[in-house]
Amino acid sequence: MPAQCTEAEWKILEVLWNHSPRTMGEITRELAPRTGWTRHTVITLLKRMEEKGTVLVDSSGKVKTYTPRIAQSEATSQQTKKFLSSVFSGNASLLINSLVDSGEITVREMEELVQMLRKEGK
Repeated sequence: MPAQCTEAEWKILEVLWNHSPRTMGEITRELAPRTGWTRHTVITLLKRMEEKGTVLVDSSGKVKTYTPRIAQSEATSQQTKKFLSSVFSGNASLLINSLVDSGEITVREMEELVQMLRKEGK
């Protein structure tokens, strides 16, 4: 990702990944019920994201529209690697142990994980 995103910026990217381009008003209407953000908050975040290079801004129409500069799968992969590196020293098995110990992963999810690992190992 061009720059590290905050949790708030990630929420905007999620809206844009679901459908883009979007106007500031459309983004605000979608996020307001769950965040309480006003248009001023969204404007501030979008300006910051534009400066960081995480969104593309099209000013050619009557209203600016915003598009993410990175695919969701790429952003998720980068965030996962960063999290794994910073919290678990890059050791995925420590992450899995933590998920198991905390009860955050179900037996079915573990079975799916084992199937994915077997498929990748072929």
